[in-house]
Amino acid sequence: MTLIKDSNFGSLDNIDGANIFTREILEEIFPSNRADNFFEALYGEASEGAYDISLEFKGVEKNKLLFEFQLKQREGKCLACNLTYGLPTVFERHPVINIKGLAKSIETILNGKFSCTSWKVGTTHEKSRKLHVLPISFTME
Repeated sequence: MTLIKDSNFGSLDNIDGANIFTREILEEIFPSNRADNFFEALYGEASEGAYDISLEFKGVEKNKLLFEFQLKQREGKCLACNLTYGLPTVFERHPVINIKGLAKSIETILNGKFSCTSWKVGTTHEKSRKLHVLPISFTME
């Protein structure tokens, strides 16, 4: 796993999250095949899933790192609201999504300079018919 090179920052406000949590790093800590694994666990068949899941970095706010899960409709599938609005509690607990593992990966990327004390998955937001997002914040100390 790629670690940040500059470890002389004192607070989260001093890190350049966009340069740390690059597409490459986000793919490493939340690989694109995780959606298939998730649907395999839920339905017994990965092809039953209506969307792909990716993790995107959104910013820093006080002592929190802000990300979002992006749910992108798969070709020929329907990303219906009833499939995504119950997901925050599912994502928080599901072992395939593995938020605890994400928190540990984030700590590692930050060279252990911060510890994740908690996380929260917010409510689903429908950005379009083909894109829904679930915000997730990691509180760091």
